Amino acid sequence: MAFIEKIKEMARKDIKTIVLPEATDIRTLEAVKIVKEENYAKVILIGNEEKVRQQAQKAQIDISDIKIVDPEKSEKTAIYEKELYELRKAKGMTEEQAHQLVLDPVYFGMMMVKLNEADGLVSGAIHSTSDTLRPALQILKTAPGTKLVSAFFIMVVPDCEYGSNGTFIFADSGLNEQPDSEALSEIAISSSKSFKQLIGGEPKIAMLSYSTYGSAHSEATEKVIEATKKVKEKEPNLLVDGELQLDAAIIPEVAEFKAKGSPLKGDANILIFPDLGAGNIGYKLVQRLAKAEAYGPLCQGIAKPVNDLSRGCSSKDIAGVIAITAVQAQEQN
Repeated sequence: MAFIEKIKEMARKDIKTIVLPEATDIRTLEAVKIVKEENYAKVILIGNEEKVRQQAQKAQIDISDIKIVDPEKSEKTAIYEKELYELRKAKGMTEEQAHQLVLDPVYFGMMMVKLNEADGLVSGAIHSTSDTLRPALQILKTAPGTKLVSAFFIMVVPDCEYGSNGTFIFADSGLNEQPDSEALSEIAISSSKSFKQLIGGEPKIAMLSYSTYGSAHSEATEKVIEATKKVKEKEPNLLVDGELQLDAAIIPEVAEFKAKGSPLKGDANILIFPDLGAGNIGYKLVQRLAKAEAYGPLCQGIAKPVNDLSRGCSSKDIAGVIAITAVQAQEQN
């Protein structure tokens, strides 16, 4: 079974409600149609109801039975405004600022999730990552025991013998620009948990570099070596190795030559990139050149499920991320 079909099947076992604050975007409405037809989540659209229905009618998408909430008219707006002010007043937020922010569909949606009126949120088709994650961190905050929020992509590569039947986690490919060794170790550990939850099987983590086992020496390579040590100290049962070049991480024949004795044996299914530049370029290369499905940026470390989208996403991508968010919500419950 294809990865995303497996996720949808998991989502159907315990239907969750996902908030979509980009309700007038045609891709979002097309994704709602997919979710509705395949019945793996409930969705709530946030926005001006008249404009949303007009857009849906223009695209010939039936949303007659989909809940639409307008922050300008909702009876919940005053409640959310008060709650947001109480959450953020110690940080200097005024009541007027809280009033204005709650009218923003992303902030309104986050308050729905915060107050358990929805289980998760998906945004990013028309919002930047910061516009999606800033309210998430302000309102939902980090999950207990989590030191760092990070972002990852699930990459599903067709006709690929590597990874977990062609499926990988790439991290951090969406959020942390220049993680130090401590941050890299936390990204690796969080990614192992995401792998178990969403893909299944044993996580096999490669800490990537332009060097394999000391073939080059620099501050950049030392950071990856140190991060690998920290992962092993924190989670001694995890299968992790580094520093490794990509080919030594995922191709057994190359690993035997370049990284003899590596516990991964060229069978990594989680790739931890040394910085955001490498991670972002890496996922886009694989997506475009290998025609891979790219789901993300998915978030790990937030107290409740919130996932970002690439602004180049398709309606199919959004529908897939809704399914993933629903499964993450099952796990949290």
